[in-house]
Amino acid sequence: MREQGQTVILSAARTPFGRFGGALSSLPAVQLGGAAIREALRRAGVSAEQVDEVIMGMVVQAGAGQIPSRQAARAAGIPWDVPTETINKVCASGLRSVTLADQIIRAGDAGLVVAGGMESMSNAPYALPRARWGMRMGHDRIYDLMIHDGLECAFDGVHMAVHGNRVAREYGIDRQAQDEWALRSHQRAIAAIDSGKLAEEIVPVEVPGKKGAVHTVQEDEAPRRDTSLEKLAQLPPVFVEDGTITAGNAPGVNDGAAALVLASRERAQELGVQPLAAIVAHAAVSVEAAYFPIAPAYAIQKLLKKVGMTLESIDLFEVNEAFAAVVLACQKITPWDEEKVNVNGGAVALGHPIGASGARILGTLVYELRRRGGGYGVAAICSGGGQGDAVLIRVDG
Repeated sequence: MREQGQTVILSAARTPFGRFGGALSSLPAVQLGGAAIREALRRAGVSAEQVDEVIMGMVVQAGAGQIPSRQAARAAGIPWDVPTETINKVCASGLRSVTLADQIIRAGDAGLVVAGGMESMSNAPYALPRARWGMRMGHDRIYDLMIHDGLECAFDGVHMAVHGNRVAREYGIDRQAQDEWALRSHQRAIAAIDSGKLAEEIVPVEVPGKKGAVHTVQEDEAPRRDTSLEKLAQLPPVFVEDGTITAGNAPGVNDGAAALVLASRERAQELGVQPLAAIVAHAAVSVEAAYFPIAPAYAIQKLLKKVGMTLESIDLFEVNEAFAAVVLACQKITPWDEEKVNVNGGAVALGHPIGASGARILGTLVYELRRRGGGYGVAAICSGGGQGDAVLIRVDG
């Protein structure tokens, strides 16, 4: 097995994931990002002054103000002299932030980098594209930028669910199989909440209320205790009249942030910090836009070939559930043991704040591998436009 670098993960933290218009909807993405960064630094035992760079993913940036990563860094107390970058690779933004941090560290351009992602889909604005130069007369279209910039294919002009339906049909994945995976996602997420596993990842977020009241949000809002196959079967298809994707076997629209602290192994030793995990390698692929749901499978294949490993040698997988059909289609291409996949539930249950999800799945993977005494894990995610990213990590026992 060939390893490519010595970047290590010192910590990982995330906010709870809120429902659309839910408990976190009054907070902008940069504030959620600041909370995740601040907690990741605290867990790593390093100060804001020791950070060399901050890289944060965010997809729907319109209306958020200049350079959201800079705003999040400042919200976390990062000094003015620390540079930042904001990454938009759609759903892969948070994971790409981490792999970019790894490349910067291995190049010797930084010793300690905070990387992650953030999104407040509840705060995504609407736009009047023609208003700048005057509409002159008649009706015009208002664009929902959450849909237009985050959930709609820029090449085909259709919602991501349309492509998801197409892939499900072509790969023979029926409605029942998708609903069964969705139920599994909720059941495992609820079990992880009840056991305290997910609480290990989460930093509670204080939300200001009326008359000075403060409400603390500590858990993900989206997992459903009362769901069942019968309830899921009653939901109508979305975006495709005779399709198989529904609101039940797709993730919700969510708010949240996640961050990791990464460093060179030498810097970690200088700081006296014991790493949680090491980044072994990563890979990215592109396919035709309509086939974005299967891109993670090809990213995993490329990644494993790169390091000379097999599916069987991987102990755990975290594959983002952009839809239940994504995991099921990828499984047909990369026939993993599904008992190794999303063992604490996935985005169908936990939610999918698109700029944050890539960082979330990597942090979840780190924590679960440590609970199991170590091993190799792969985090993989698809993204609009037909791209896929995968990261291989190692946790020592």
